[in-house]
Amino acid sequence: MNLKLFVWRQQNAASEGAFEQHELKNVSEDSSFLEMLDYLNETLVEQGKRPVAFEHDCREGICGSCSMSINGRPHGPKRLTTACQLHMRNFKDGDTIYIEPFRAKSFPVIKDLVTDRGAFDRIQQAGGYISVSTGAAPEANATPIEKEHADEAFDAAACIGCGACVAACPNGSAMLFTAAKVAHLGLLPQGQPERFERVVSMVHQMDDEDFGGCTNHGECQEACPKGISIKYITRMNRDYVKATVLRGVSLRGKMQAQ
Repeated sequence: MNLKLFVWRQQNAASEGAFEQHELKNVSEDSSFLEMLDYLNETLVEQGKRPVAFEHDCREGICGSCSMSINGRPHGPKRLTTACQLHMRNFKDGDTIYIEPFRAKSFPVIKDLVTDRGAFDRIQQAGGYISVSTGAAPEANATPIEKEHADEAFDAAACIGCGACVAACPNGSAMLFTAAKVAHLGLLPQGQPERFERVVSMVHQMDDEDFGGCTNHGECQEACPKGISIKYITRMNRDYVKATVLRGVSLRGKMQAQ
């Protein structure tokens, strides 16, 4: 198939960017979207031009690094699919495709299609873990877990931190990401001792990263390639209220001491 591409080009965070037009011919419909970009870059290198910078790692829909918007939609037109797992058969011969980085204040552009999503890492570091003593792994069946809770925790843990939820949200909110990271630990017995400290720390870090607020548009769950539901935002809000109201004194004391 033959395609007309408009690719966002930006030398660095300090420079202005713009769409650059390319005509790409004989693209295999069996190739993935990133393989199509590889083909574009091979063509640019042969012409002595600078290739397009874009992130990729596993190319299996697991790592979340292939974060880009395709025709205005995070990860492209197919639901529950990352950009690396999107195949060119989803487009037609002669199509015009716009490719740009995720647009969010907290995801500054580094170069071309590459954005800095380090804000997600800092939210995770604020409390997305369980503090345990090192040693031999406990027997798997020693801690009984209700199947309903185990299933919900597994669904939340499917979040790959790609940032599509932020890019899709008109407010640039990170509530779905933060809620998923809070929930997958808060649903398990191992996560109970730090449950309320965790939600307060991670929500406060999210606010410090200057993400927008959630106003229940629901675009985040529609764009999420793993289909994570906004029900986890409800759960996080409930835990946050419990933490700040029922245990607010002890939490404030701990945070002030830090």
